[in-house]
Amino acid sequence: MKNKYQHIFSPVTIRHMTVKNRIVMMPMGTNFGEQNGEMSFLHINYYEQRAKGGTGLLIVENASVDSPQGSNGTTQLRIDSDNYIPRLYKLCENVHKHGACIAIQINHAGASAMSSRIGMQPVSASDVPSKEGGEIPRPLTKEEILHIVRKYAEAARRAQICGFDAVEIHAGHSYLISQFLSPIYNKRTDEFGGSAENRTRFAHMILEAVRKQVGPHFPIFLRISADELMEGGNTLEDTLAYLEYLEKEVDVFDVSCGLNGSIQYQIDANYLPDGWRSYMARAVKEKFGKPCIAVGNIRHPQIAEEILAKGDADFIGMGRGLIAEPEWVNKVEYGNECDLRSCISCNIGCAGHRIGLNQPIRCTVNPAVNSGEDYIKHKIKKPCNVVVIGGGTAGLEAACTAAEVGCTTFLIEKKAELGGLASVISKIPDKKRLGEFPQYLIRRAAKLHNLFVFCNTQATTELVKSLNPDIIVNATGSEPTLPPIRGLHELVDKEDSHVATVLKMIERIPEYPEHMEDRKVVIIGGGAVGLDVMEFFTERGARVSMVEMLPMIGNGLDPVSRCDIHAKLKKYQVEQVVNTMLQEVRNDRFIVKTPQDEIKELPFDYGFICLGMKASTPVLKELEETFSDTNVEIINIGDSKRARRIIEGTEEGRNILSVLERHDYL
Repeated sequence: MKNKYQHIFSPVTIRHMTVKNRIVMMPMGTNFGEQNGEMSFLHINYYEQRAKGGTGLLIVENASVDSPQGSNGTTQLRIDSDNYIPRLYKLCENVHKHGACIAIQINHAGASAMSSRIGMQPVSASDVPSKEGGEIPRPLTKEEILHIVRKYAEAARRAQICGFDAVEIHAGHSYLISQFLSPIYNKRTDEFGGSAENRTRFAHMILEAVRKQVGPHFPIFLRISADELMEGGNTLEDTLAYLEYLEKEVDVFDVSCGLNGSIQYQIDANYLPDGWRSYMARAVKEKFGKPCIAVGNIRHPQIAEEILAKGDADFIGMGRGLIAEPEWVNKVEYGNECDLRSCISCNIGCAGHRIGLNQPIRCTVNPAVNSGEDYIKHKIKKPCNVVVIGGGTAGLEAACTAAEVGCTTFLIEKKAELGGLASVISKIPDKKRLGEFPQYLIRRAAKLHNLFVFCNTQATTELVKSLNPDIIVNATGSEPTLPPIRGLHELVDKEDSHVATVLKMIERIPEYPEHMEDRKVVIIGGGAVGLDVMEFFTERGARVSMVEMLPMIGNGLDPVSRCDIHAKLKKYQVEQVVNTMLQEVRNDRFIVKTPQDEIKELPFDYGFICLGMKASTPVLKELEETFSDTNVEIINIGDSKRARRIIEGTEEGRNILSVLERHDYL
C-alpha cells in the first residue's frame, strides 16, 4: 500500500529528527499516570501499542511544567522535577525500539486548573474563567510569569535528557499560554496585554528560553488554536498575524482550533467531516513555509493522503483514531484497510471518561485500549460451542472474540441484517459515522470460518439446544420505552399516526420534507435519543420543543456533546420544557403537566416519544429454564441486560474471554 499512499509513507526530517511516515499520534490525556504525576507501566504499554502499530511520531499527552499550580488533572504527568526522568526515559526506550519517534507536550493549565485539585486559586493572564461557570483565576504578576517561563525551559531540557526526539509547547485550547494569546481571556493593560505583540510576549519568551535550553538541533512544536471559534476570540486571520511574533523558533505548527467554550470543534463532534480543519493548517503553512500538522476527524487513509498530496499539511494528526485502532498505520501499509476499526467520534470513553468523570480513558469500539489484540494469541485447549443470540454490536463482539480464540460459534439474528440498533441509528444523517462500527464487526465476522451466522432466524430453545452449546450469550438488545400513558399505545408508530418513536422516525426519513419551516415538532424526552431527533428536524428548519421531566435537557452527556447540544439548542431556539410530565397523547398534541401542576397542550405536526430504551429478552427466561440442570452457562450482555450505551455492550462482548477462562477453556 506504500505505492497507493506515497505521501503517508514518505519519511520527513525536522532538524535532527527523521520520522518514518506522516502519521502523528496527538497528545490526549488518559488518566493512566500515577497519582504523583509519574508515568505508569500501564501508560508506557499504551504508547508502545501505538508505536508497534506503525505510528511515525507519538506526542505524549501534556505534562505539567509547574505543579500543583499548573496541573490539568488528578493523574496528569509531570516533568517539573528530575525524579520524573527515569520512567519517561523507559517510555522513550520502549517506543524507539519499534522505529517510532516520540515527543512530549509541556503545558501549564492556568485557569483550566481546579482549586479542588491543586489546593489554591488558579492563575491566568486576567481574572476571566477559562469556561462558562468556571472558577475566577488570579492574574499572574510579572515575577510569576518569569518563573513560569523558566519552568518551561527546564521541562524542555528534561524532555531532551529523557530521550524524547522533540518537545511540543501547548499554546491553545484555553490553557495558560492560550489565555495570554486570546482576547477573550487576556484583559491585561501591561506589556503582556492589549496588542497582538503584547499578548504574544509570554509565548515568545517561552519559545526563546526553550530554544536556549535544548540547542539548535532539537525540534520545537507549537500547538495552536488557529481559530478559536468563539465570539470575541482570535480568528484564523488574527492567529496568522500574531504568529509573526512566534514563528522564529518554531519548527512545526500543530494546527488545532477551539477553546473550552467551543470544545465540540477542538475534540470534533461526530457529524464534522473527515479532515474539515485542514484549511487552517494550509493557511499557516502557506504564510510561514514551515511544516504543519493537520487534525480533525481524520480516520480514512484516502482523506489523509489527499490532505498531504494537496499540500495542506505535512503531517496527519490522529488522536481518538489511534485510541480506537492502534494498528492503523500497519493495517494501511500492509493492505488491510478493511480491518480498520474506525473511531466513531462518540467522545464517550475518551473525553467523557476523562474530562467528564475523571476516569481512565476507554473506547466504545476498542474494548482493549491498553492490550490491543494480544488476546488472539490465546487459544482454547478443548472444544467449546458458543451460541450468541442477537447480532447487534454486543453480540457481534462476543461472537467474533469467541471464534477468534477457537470456539465453534453460532450467531443467531432474527432480522435480515446484522448490526442492531447502531446500524439503525446511523441512518440519521448526522449519525452516519456510527454505522462504521457494526460494519467493521460484520467484516470481522465474515473472515472467521468457525463463526456460523444465521440471519432471518428466530432463536428458539429447540434451535439453541440443537447446537449443543457450552456457553450461551443473550444479546437481544432493547426496544423503546413506552409507559402506560393514555393514548400512547393506541397511536405510537401506527401508519396513519403523527406520533412516533425514533425507530419509526428513522424508517420515515425519506418522507420528511427538506424544508420544514412551517412545521411544529414536539419531542417527549430530552436524553440522547430525543436530541438526535431534535438535531434532524432543526436542521430542516422545523420549530422544535423538547419536554423533559428532569430539570435539564441532555443530562449525562459527555462534555463535548453537551457543549455542542447547548449551542444547537440556542442556535435553533429550541423550546425547553423541563420538570414536565406527559399525561396524554393525541394525534396532534401532547397533554403535559407543568411543575405548577398546570395542564398544558402542546400541539404538533410531528410528535415523538423518546423516553429511552428498555431491555428486550424474549427468549432468555425460557433458555434459563431449559438449561437449568446442565453445565451450560448463560450470560446476558449489552442492552438486553440493561439499556445503556454501545461501550458497555462492547466491553461485555469481549468479556466472553473471562467466561471461557472461568470454565477452563483457555
